[in-house]
Amino acid sequence: MMFRKKERRKVPGLNTTSTADISFMLLILFLVASSMDLDKGVSRRLAAIDKTKTPPAAVDSKRVIRIVINAENQVTLDGKPASMNEIKQRTMQLVESAGKGHLIQLQSDRNASYDTYLHVQNQLVAAYNTIRNQKSMNLFGKEFDLCSNEQQTQIADEVPIRITEVYVASNNNDVKKGDTK
Repeated sequence: MMFRKKERRKVPGLNTTSTADISFMLLILFLVASSMDLDKGVSRRLAAIDKTKTPPAAVDSKRVIRIVINAENQVTLDGKPASMNEIKQRTMQLVESAGKGHLIQLQSDRNASYDTYLHVQNQLVAAYNTIRNQKSMNLFGKEFDLCSNEQQTQIADEVPIRITEVYVASNNNDVKKGDTK
């Protein structure tokens, strides 16, 4: 009798050699196709480091606005409670009356919310933008954003953004200063 060898049947397998390639291609596709918002935060150009260590010049108190944000997110303007609209109006009045000699001091407690800080910053920037647009319309007949680089530089020199920031830790009386322009 002839014996026949019993053949084992092999289970067909999946060809997975290109699976890694496909997954990397999908990963690249999703990275390229998705949008990422990178414009978060406050754009400011920091003042250059003064290597000569000259003491800061004294500023006339009539040309200074002091804005304070405390730990409870209450905003005061020169010691009096203020709304965001008042901050914008007072900033515009100061910049128009004092010209280049104005100074805005923004003091924020470390425990104050970032949202309140950003609202105050937005009002300050809105005030400067309004004044720069008015100056641009008077001089060149068009808005500040539509002016050439030379025209924008001229207006920025006439209406400089002069904000100094002070941060206070609420636990102790440590004060840290930072200037922005």
